[in-house]
Amino acid sequence: MMNSIRAALTKRAPRSLVRAYHRVAGTQYTPRVGAVRFGDFRRVPPISPYWGSARGGAVDRYYIEQFLDRNAAHIRGRVLEIGSNAYTVEYGGERVTQSDVLNVVQREGATFVGDLADGDFLPSSTYDCVVLTQTLHLIFDFPSALRTIDRILSPGGVLLLTVPGITMVDPGEWGSTWHYSFSDHAVRKMCDEYFSGWEAEVSAHGNALAATAFLQGLGATELTHAELDHCRKEFAVVNTARVVKPI
Repeated sequence: MMNSIRAALTKRAPRSLVRAYHRVAGTQYTPRVGAVRFGDFRRVPPISPYWGSARGGAVDRYYIEQFLDRNAAHIRGRVLEIGSNAYTVEYGGERVTQSDVLNVVQREGATFVGDLADGDFLPSSTYDCVVLTQTLHLIFDFPSALRTIDRILSPGGVLLLTVPGITMVDPGEWGSTWHYSFSDHAVRKMCDEYFSGWEAEVSAHGNALAATAFLQGLGATELTHAELDHCRKEFAVVNTARVVKPI
């Protein structure tokens, strides 16, 4: 009976009445074929090409920073971060005794310059934490980078890893080395293969709305926390892993 009422409403009733019915029924309204209102999304270029940075902060950074905040206690001792030490300072604070930075090119603040995949220049069994956010997809030989991390982490050390899921490819500086996106299944498999026997917690972050907003360049502040935090891993914007080396 309810299905027949719903079908009749969908075919004949005004959209406002159909939406009101679904609100009362606690169900999700789905427009019929040909009746979707695209509104501001009916455009070929995105609303903004700047990752959301010009509209209140990128959606992917919301998930990355939530992940780091939850795992802040692991950012301690001697820490290696890629590109800059901004997250080490923000989330590690006084727990950090030495902050090192690896950059692929010489830049101010870099402790080491080189490729993580060819990381012989990095000291073995040294780091209590490696903060590796949105970097692995830029390394074509990422298995070698993971082997480097295995070598440089001290016993009990922690890798905090984030990788892109659904994303645009950087049209600027990093575009030519943007090789991959990773599903949560791929992250689990890489943990099993390259960090066998380690404690690993893999999580997916995002949903269809968050992914659409991210691709359109909307800011994280244009969605509610409830909309951002609802997880549908098949539409993940970011996948994360906390991996702990055995003592």
